[in-house]
Amino acid sequence: MFISLLSDKRFRSCFVLRFMRVSLTRCTSFLDTTQGCSASPHSDDNLFVWSATICGPQDSPWEGGIFSLRLTFSDSYPASAPRVRFVSEMFHPNIYPDGTLCMDTIQEQWSPVHSVASLLTSVRSLLCDPNVNSPANPQAAKMLVEEEKEYNKRVRRLARKTIE
Repeated sequence: MFISLLSDKRFRSCFVLRFMRVSLTRCTSFLDTTQGCSASPHSDDNLFVWSATICGPQDSPWEGGIFSLRLTFSDSYPASAPRVRFVSEMFHPNIYPDGTLCMDTIQEQWSPVHSVASLLTSVRSLLCDPNVNSPANPQAAKMLVEEEKEYNKRVRRLARKTIE
């Protein structure tokens, strides 16, 4: 019976909205105890679009930056991953020029057990541990591999720009 209810679009939308409210509650408690990430709905009118921030990890070229993201959830969340896009200008091997993130956690390895908090933690970790073998931005990947000092200099400039 529950499966047939999920096929009803109105029921599914209500189910997803309830799930989003639970996610918001869990995310808020996560953000109270963990530094470096925050997220909340972009507006009270639409729980499917969230604004998030990630602080650049310490002891990295990202340190000191405050990077803005937009998370867009579909009505099939949590079965499908949200779309994650940086609003801040980024230069990273796994971030497309338009800010869209290329990361296994939101692609092939998505699972409904991932929360907004765990997703943001993964994104923050990815900043310092890029996958240069599967780049979304080949120019950034090439620069990181061949000219790491120049790559780090460019990233530090972007980090400073986020707080100006």
